Amino acid sequence: MRALLIVSLLAAASCRDPRAEANIAQAMIDVSSTLTEIRQDLGDLHNQVDSLKWVAARQDTIIRQLANLAGVPVPRQ
Repeated sequence: MRALLIVSLLAAASCRDPRAEANIAQAMIDVSSTLTEIRQDLGDLHNQVDSLKWVAARQDTIIRQLANLAGVPVPRQ
């Protein structure tokens, strides 16, 4: 009797709603896709920031060279 009760409890616990399982699986796929998109966007942002740093450094160099040619002192930061 006790073994039958344990077996029936295990069987009931292992039965899940297939629609709920499918919804969970779809949600996991959606989360994975969203994380992939976020990683790609983050990579794009890093590239843009690096590019902007390069442009700012180049402009700073040009300004210093022009100031040097004009004899204007430029304070260092």
